[in-house]
Amino acid sequence: MSGVAVLLTGLSGAGKSTIADALVAGLTAEGTPVTVLDGDVVRTHLSSELGFSRADRDLNIRRIGWVAGEVVRHGGTVVIAAIAPFDEAREQARALVEAHGRFVLVHLSTPLEVCEARDVKGLYARARSGEIPTFTGVSDPYEEPVRAELRVDTSVTPLDDAVAQVRAAMAGVGDSRV
Repeated sequence: MSGVAVLLTGLSGAGKSTIADALVAGLTAEGTPVTVLDGDVVRTHLSSELGFSRADRDLNIRRIGWVAGEVVRHGGTVVIAAIAPFDEAREQARALVEAHGRFVLVHLSTPLEVCEARDVKGLYARARSGEIPTFTGVSDPYEEPVRAELRVDTSVTPLDDAVAQVRAAMAGVGDSRV
């Protein structure tokens, strides 16, 4: 039994948690056990000592990749929702997972303006005022993935369609690489 990990990456407000929640609900309803690695939760429990420098962000994503690889090694399904702003760290996570099973990178390519308009926590406003000095998309870069299996702009793709596209990519149906 081969495991699979899907990494939903994109700016804050791109829809990572929304898609992850719907994806997990569907898989669980069908009897598939799923491990969820949410970036905020991982930072609280596994990476609480890390800050937001590039080195710390990269280490956080490598840790997530290692945990996902261990779950995949045992045939499990992992859904990761993390900004993961740097391509090199995403590729390192890919390598850690692919040593044991399948890795599917989904870039939520939702435009910054849409993400900022969705911001219920007020993080973008705090970043723009300087209260949050390093914030992805405002004062820190987000590198678009070079090797995404799927790209979804949640500003134009309904949730059910986005989840269906992610599931197809997870199943290896067709060539969804963009």
